Amino acid sequence: MLEIGMTFTSNAVVSLDNCAAGMGSGDLEVFATPALVALMENAAMNVIAPLLPNGSTTVGAEINTTHIKPSAIGARVQATAKLVAVEGRKLTFEVEACDENGLIGKGSHVRFIVDKERFMAKLG
Repeated sequence: MLEIGMTFTSNAVVSLDNCAAGMGSGDLEVFATPALVALMENAAMNVIAPLLPNGSTTVGAEINTTHIKPSAIGARVQATAKLVAVEGRKLTFEVEACDENGLIGKGSHVRFIVDKERFMAKLG
């Protein structure tokens, strides 16, 4: 059962693969904003993944984030998502990311519960 306040934390280590220069979102070797967003989405997805019925998943629909400060190569980053609202299939999360030096990003994220087969059928 989905409960307001449920959380999950996802972890990453900043590397050449997820830095701005490596991802093409900038030219510095610091944790890329797209990598920050992906880590936040991963945390939100995993808050409820074990509770979904067979054949269901969630998809991201909206994310509003602020990337507050950089994280260097080798830094350990963690993003925590907290379920704050459930409106039918619509799930809203507060997301926050930190490294060893403190808060590096925060925001909100909306996901929808979908049936995998029906969702993928829309591509056809």
